[in-house]
This record gives sequence, C-alpha cells and structure tokens, in this order.
Amino acid sequence: MSEKTDKTEQQRLSVFKTYKLYVGGKFPRSESGRVYEVTDTKGNWLANAPQSSRKDARDAVVAARKAFGGWSGATAYNRGQVLYRVAEMLEGRKDQFVREVAEAEGLSKAKAAAVVDAAIDRWVWYAGWTDKIAQVVGGANPVAGPYFNLSSPEPTGVVAVLAPQDSSFLGLVSVIAPVIATGNTAVVIASEKSPLPALSLGEVLATSDVPGGVVNILSGRTAEIAPSLAAHQDVNAIDLAGADADLAKDLEIAAADNLKRVLRPQPVDHTATPGIDRMTAFLETKTVWHPTGALGAAGSSY
Repeated sequence: MSEKTDKTEQQRLSVFKTYKLYVGGKFPRSESGRVYEVTDTKGNWLANAPQSSRKDARDAVVAARKAFGGWSGATAYNRGQVLYRVAEMLEGRKDQFVREVAEAEGLSKAKAAAVVDAAIDRWVWYAGWTDKIAQVVGGANPVAGPYFNLSSPEPTGVVAVLAPQDSSFLGLVSVIAPVIATGNTAVVIASEKSPLPALSLGEVLATSDVPGGVVNILSGRTAEIAPSLAAHQDVNAIDLAGADADLAKDLEIAAADNLKRVLRPQPVDHTATPGIDRMTAFLETKTVWHPTGALGAAGSSY
C-alpha cells in the first residue's frame, strides 16, 4: 500500500493556473483568443496571459460605465469599508502575492513580502481617506451677499489607468486605489511584462465587496490597447503612469477629442507615503449657491 501511495505522489502533475481578464465582475478570456508568454527576470516561463484586444477594452468601458452610478452614489464611508475589505482579503492571500511579485520583479522572498505588505497598507491608507477627502478639498466659500456658497468634490467618471511597468503590485495598487476611493470606476491595463499580480488582484476584488465593473483589469500589449481607451468617447480621464514618453504623447493627442482629464507620467517613489494628488486628479468640483433667510428656509436653491 505504501509503495503504491509513493508512486502516485511521484506521478502527480502540478495544476497550472489559467490567468484570465477581469471585466464586469467576471473572468473572460480575451475575445481574440490570443495569449502571450510571461517570463520571470531570468527568462523562465511563468504563465500564458490573455492578450487583450480593442474589443476587450470597449467591453471593459461598458462595464465601468454601468457600475459608475452605484459606486459613485454609495456613501464615502461605505466605499472605505469596501477598500478595507480588499486589504483584508489580500492579507489572507499574502503568500500567493509574495511569490508572484518575487518572480515578476526578481526580488528575494523577504523583499517581495515587504512590497506586498506595503501594498496592503496602501489599500488601508486610501480606505481611510474616502470620507475625509471632501472635507479637505471642499467647503463653504465666503461670498458677498445673502447666500451660502458650497463647493464639494464629485468623481470624474470612468478612468483608464495604465499601470506602472516597473512595479507589478505596489505601483498597481498605488494607481488603482485612489481612483476608486473617490467614486470613479477604472479600466486598468496591467504591466505588460509583469501582469500576473494584477490578474490575481482581480480574483481578490471578485471575492471582496467591490461591485462588478468598478475595477476592470486587462493584460496584453499596452501600445495596442491604450489608444482605443484614450480615444473612447465614454472614458472621462486617463492616467498615463505606465506609458513611455512617445506613447504618452500619442495618447494625450487621442484624449483631446473629448477633453479627457490626463494625468501625465512622472517619476514616483511608490514606497513613499502618497499625497492626495492622485485622488484630486480625478475629482470635479461642484459649487452650489443657496439663499439665506426666509427664501432659503423655504428650500430654494440655484
């Protein structure tokens, strides 16, 4: 009996993971059926990742737009709870992400663990800002006359995000979390050379409380997918964090057609404590005038 058991164990084959896109809360393969090889820093094969097409990008925009009303309409406190739940789920799957980050970035296990810990802490940091950012960038404005003048931030809408190429997980979290913390929805293009942590993040989002469509994750050739998102009339803003200088210039031109907000690429130390710039980059300011006195008490506003 023991000999048979040993023989069976020796013959067992590993179950390789099939990585898929994350769109609308589901896990489709690329509609094109294409994949590309992902390797570690030494050139060793890790997995086949889906190679997204322009059609996949359009589907992701549709999903993000559909989810925007519910997500932007949720209370800021509720969004904070949801982001914190993501951090909880990441904590439970830390070993998986440590392995994927180590392979993607050529780090030791200890250094990869530090990166994953920082990414989890980054989620918690942004979770704490969801119900505070309005107090920092909004408020009552002094005006001459019998009026209240109030300014409050509102999310821009659907944001296309090009994840950093040099930071497969901490950089990824650093560009996704501020977008959704403020009520926007996102279409994310993962790092082209290291997409696996991003695709695994989709699994975490699906098993946490993030509504389907709030975050949509694509993998593939950034230069192929990004232009269609930059020119898409239903994309309201684009973060060019993962674009090189030539691609960024082309995408800015494409984005000008419908006056998108564009966050240009800039050198960033992902390990440093972030400011609020990435949150305010995708916020609009709504200003309301309201008369004081008897007329104001009656509920009239402008």
